Amino acid sequence: AVEFNGGVIIGADSRTSTGSYVANRVTDKLTRITDKIYCCRSGSAADTQAIADIVSYSTYFFENQNGRDAHVSEVAAEFRKFCYNYRDSIMAGIIVAGYDDQNGGQVYSVPLGGMLIRQSCTIGGSGSSFIYGFVRENYSENMEKEECVEFVKKAVFHAMFHDGSSGGVCRIGIITKEGIERRVFLAPPVD
Repeated sequence: AVEFNGGVIIGADSRTSTGSYVANRVTDKLTRITDKIYCCRSGSAADTQAIADIVSYSTYFFENQNGRDAHVSEVAAEFRKFCYNYRDSIMAGIIVAGYDDQNGGQVYSVPLGGMLIRQSCTIGGSGSSFIYGFVRENYSENMEKEECVEFVKKAVFHAMFHDGSSGGVCRIGIITKEGIERRVFLAPPVD
């Protein structure tokens, strides 16, 4: 996930695996929390789906009770609470990304164990260990929207190429004050 002036870009592959078995080739790992806040999930699919459902419900309840949209930082703190409190019994890495009127586009990382940190660019999941060098060499602050889309797409494809647990298609979400624009890219052919 990457922040840009006006919003955030999120991206993920679509493979869910159980060991060496591919359980689902077309999973949507970009999970809606609100119309302007999404999360990317890695780790145990069951754990991350359950936490995302709980946070989505609690955010919906919060918004109804308070009469305002939740801030991205508030949703990220809710994810951190669950990931930290249950760190010994779940395996969940979450990237929370979205847009709110107070702080614009924001990206938060909640890695295994439940730490919370805001970053302008963050990566996660099993494929991320293969692309640290790519990200360091190709990411720069203040990239334009389409530059960020291309950067995130290439990063996901690099992870898919090198990691056996990553694969399928690349799903991209562009979150701005208008909501989300979704794009899907097929992996390039392997030479």
